[in-house]
Parts: sequence; C-alpha cells; structure tokens
Amino acid sequence: MAGPLMLLDTASLYFRAFHGLPDTLRSPDGTPVNAVRGLLDFIAKLVTDYQPAELVACWDDDWRPQWRVDLIPSYKQHRVAQVVVDGPDVEETPELLDVQIPLIRQVLDAFGIPFVGAPEHEADDVIGSLASQAKGPVDVVTGDRDLFQLVDDARGIRVIYTARGMSKLEVLTESVVREKYGVSAHQYADFAALRGDTSDGLPGVAGVGEKTAAGLLGTFGDLDAIVAASATRGAGMSESVRAKILGAADYLRVAPTVVEVVRTLELDVPDARIRPLSADAAESVRQLAVSLGLGGASDRALRALGNDTPAADEARA
Repeated sequence: MAGPLMLLDTASLYFRAFHGLPDTLRSPDGTPVNAVRGLLDFIAKLVTDYQPAELVACWDDDWRPQWRVDLIPSYKQHRVAQVVVDGPDVEETPELLDVQIPLIRQVLDAFGIPFVGAPEHEADDVIGSLASQAKGPVDVVTGDRDLFQLVDDARGIRVIYTARGMSKLEVLTESVVREKYGVSAHQYADFAALRGDTSDGLPGVAGVGEKTAAGLLGTFGDLDAIVAASATRGAGMSESVRAKILGAADYLRVAPTVVEVVRTLELDVPDARIRPLSADAAESVRQLAVSLGLGGASDRALRALGNDTPAADEARA
C-alpha cells in the first residue's frame, strides 16, 4: 500500500533546526547553514520512519495575514519586526537564520521537494487545504498545536508533533487529542479560541483555561452553543463562567475565523511523489552540498529519498 502524503510545516522545522544546532556550522564562505543541515536531517528521519509516498514543504507566504489581524489586532503582534504597508509584515527572525531561508528554498528545490505557499495565507492554511482535499492518508508534521484541529481518523489524517524534539515525536490521532485535552479533534479550534494562545497573541476568554474550556465543550458541543447558552441564566452554565463568556462576546465573534485553518485554497502543487533523482539532479545536489558545506546531512537525505549513490567524499562532514 502506498504511504501517506506528508505535509511539512516548514518554518516550524527550520526554526527548531536553527535553535538545535550550533551556528558555528558554516559553508566554506562563512554563511551559517545549521538550519539547512538540521532541516535535511529532519526530513531524512521523517521519511525513513514514516515512509510517505509524497512530500510537500508548506510555506508561509504571509505569516501574519492582514485579514486575521483585522479581526484580532494582537494576532502575532509581538513577533513583528517591521510593519509593511502593502505586504506581509516582517517577522522577527534571528539574523543568522534569516540568511539561510533562501538557501533552504534552494536546497529543497535541488532535492525535488516542492514548497507550496499561498498569497495572504499561512503555511497552516496550505496544510489545512492540502490535507482536507487529499484522497488518501496524510501525515502533518508540525510543532504548532493549532493543526490538531485537522486530525481525522476516518480520513487517515494524523499530526506528527515535534514540540518535544525529533527524538520524541508524538503521533496524534483522535484518541490522543481527547486524552491530552478532553475534547475531540473537531472541537479543537473552539477549544483553542476559548483557551487562547500567548504564542500567537490570542487572548482567549479571561479566566477560562484548558479545563474549563474542555468542560464547556463537553457540555454544549461547540462554541456557538456555548455563546447561545450564555445568553440565558440557568442554561447549564455557572454565573461566573457565564459572565466571562458574555464579557468576551466581541472576541468570540471573530476568534473562530482567526483560529480555524483555511481548508478551501485552490493550490497548484507540483508532482510531490518521492522517487530517486536523475543522475544529473543527484550530481547537482552533491555539488550544492559541497558548496554549502552540508556534510553528511545531504547524504542522509539523499538516501532517505531513495538515492543510493553515495555522495562524493568532500561532501561528507
């Protein structure tokens, strides 16, 4: 049986690689390549362990879409390095990582791994659309809990969660989501809206944490029903919780649109099947590995992707 489509939350992975490897890893011209090397090793491990048939690197064409900011101005505001009037704001990124992002795109292209983004949308939205429209099973690789809302056992959609590190990957199915949070995967977006998320600048409902949010969803089913119940005293909701929900009415009207990933993007995805590179393409990868000082990471990724020809000695670490 063919393996799943694997969708990478690429920025999540290269940020982890950057912070996990020393920035003393450099190309011959002195450019840092720790994020590039780490990402290749992550890809090698993921492909080896989970055996996907297709692989797509999903990209943030806009990491902070204006339509989300218009609804919740605090959305990712703390991560803005520069406001851009007619385009995506510039995200605060370590300088030694920033110079590697073009190299990451160059290396992905050389390996034949398509990277896919969408104007005015985040990688989460690309992942949500590709996963929702896929005809077969999907593995989503991310360190972002927001994507737990995509988990769907019936459709074979899992999340491979990286937050604990690549040596402790966690595979989330519907039962795992429920065990961890007390809600079903299809309730997770409402759960996140209620709880909030400081890492994304989402305030949540003041005084409502994970336990209360899970309890409300267990009783009422979804956010719309919770808001409706708050309009009436004695509708199965304590007065203190009711006051908190009513106090957050304006936020709760817009939060679902911000938190829910878009699933309807029409995306032009190149052929993402994992298969050996042509001899010329493999040689180009090896030459690129030497010029960037990618060492054994390039060899490991080549082998994981089905290229058995060993790299030239000078490309090894």
